[in-house]
Amino acid sequence: MKNIEISQIATLPTKYGTFKIQAFKEITDCDDGKEHLALFSDDLSDVPIVRVHSECLTGDALGSVKCDCGEQLHFALELIAKEGGMLIYHRQEGRNIGLLNKVNAYALQDKGYNTVEANHQLGFSADERTYEIVEYILKHFNISKLKLLTNNPRKIESLGSIEIVERLPIRIKPNPYNEKYLKTKKDELGHFL
Repeated sequence: MKNIEISQIATLPTKYGTFKIQAFKEITDCDDGKEHLALFSDDLSDVPIVRVHSECLTGDALGSVKCDCGEQLHFALELIAKEGGMLIYHRQEGRNIGLLNKVNAYALQDKGYNTVEANHQLGFSADERTYEIVEYILKHFNISKLKLLTNNPRKIESLGSIEIVERLPIRIKPNPYNEKYLKTKKDELGHFL
């Protein structure tokens, strides 16, 4: 694992409830390392609910309905505020192709490509994300067992050193703008939808 700079723990009141927050910065030679977040409740159990939420600026911050990311984020924050647990905000925008390429992929989707085909047209695999930092963060909090809040089988597989005692689904109702996107996630990426 690369060198990681870790922030202090601070309190973050939100519309869902009050969380603790801590940042983890990957240190690189050119100081462009990604900064990831852990939001967590005071009452982390021995087997907490954990959501690994991959960054989606368009869905999370801008309210795009082209995907289900923002709705998944809000669902997770509500659940964790209510039942306790942790949300790791994984800063790998656009399945780790970056914002510029994500917008280029959106333009290809406007021409009829699905999300996987668009990534391939741009020279990327369907999903470029890696999860080493997620395991690092979980180990930092001494979490060795968890209930993973996800529909993505790849996230389950990626946490090899962590025992996942249960997968908790996230059910989001499709809309006319994201039906094809969700179908592609299910059919081509194997998501549990």
